[in-house]
Amino acid sequence: MAKMSDVAELAGVSTATVSRVLRSPDAVKEATQKKVYDAIRQLDYQPNMLARNLRINKTGTLLVVAPNLNNLVFSEMIAGIDEEAGKCGYQVLLGNTNGDSKKTEGYIDQLKQKQVDGLILLSVQLDEKVWQDIADHYPVVIASDYVEGIQVPTISIDNVACGKQITNHFIQMGHSNIGFIGGTLRASVSRDRLNGYKLALTEAGITIQDSFIEEGDYSIQSGCDLCMKMMNQPNAPTALFCGSDEMAFGAIQALRENGYRVPEDVAVAGFDDIKFSAVMNPALTTIAQPLQKMGKKAMEVLYQLINGHMSSQQQYVIESEFKIRESCGYHQK
Repeated sequence: MAKMSDVAELAGVSTATVSRVLRSPDAVKEATQKKVYDAIRQLDYQPNMLARNLRINKTGTLLVVAPNLNNLVFSEMIAGIDEEAGKCGYQVLLGNTNGDSKKTEGYIDQLKQKQVDGLILLSVQLDEKVWQDIADHYPVVIASDYVEGIQVPTISIDNVACGKQITNHFIQMGHSNIGFIGGTLRASVSRDRLNGYKLALTEAGITIQDSFIEEGDYSIQSGCDLCMKMMNQPNAPTALFCGSDEMAFGAIQALRENGYRVPEDVAVAGFDDIKFSAVMNPALTTIAQPLQKMGKKAMEVLYQLINGHMSSQQQYVIESEFKIRESCGYHQK
């Protein structure tokens, strides 16, 4: 069985450096980290993490809680978290709530009981009392969503600006009847996308129609159902802004099944730029969230919190990209 001294010899560094890479990789140059990790893989070195964690009173694990692990947005974000966690010497446990706040509270109890060292939440539908109980006392980071007035570091994109950007693009294409199919409005990101949509319409002097706004659950089925509910109106939209790519997929399917052409009759845009969006027919116009980058940043911030480094910065806004494709009627060359 390989020892730490074997890793050090193969990597050409001291055993102290190997220990530092395993304990605090940020304190070691990236090139040195790579040498040590390569040596660990070659030798299949298994550090005695239990003994180490007992010495430093840490578990070496963290918990990531998602509302739906089947959602590709969350799986991409988790991949980024897991990659960065490995560099920090941490293992990732996953919790799936299926939108049940009681299950989320149960996962939070694991943090309080020191079964894990930190928590990353990908959904924040919790009572204010629960937030007040954990915000100032435990290492917690929110990725994608946020909570107004709660001092917890958050990693997100500017959803208001993105909602406005998509809606403005439709307006510039000549549309004034623009529908919005969003996710649950309990989530701040859904409300922000809706607010961006409303802001763009207001600035363009276009009347906001309540019948053109529907609340879904980010699923393909809700996109399908809500699209046809909207299209069955006497004065139906000519463009649809869907709050997720999956809802956009459902909307396009429903439109086609009912004789509409996309984008000739109805233009469609989504949100997220999940893997299938670029290969859809037509390819989907969407906002590309840098999901893995957001996950990595969430882990970086959590690692700092776990190690007692409090940052004055509470909100980290990651830059997104507007992907203009065929589904809205115009493809950017």
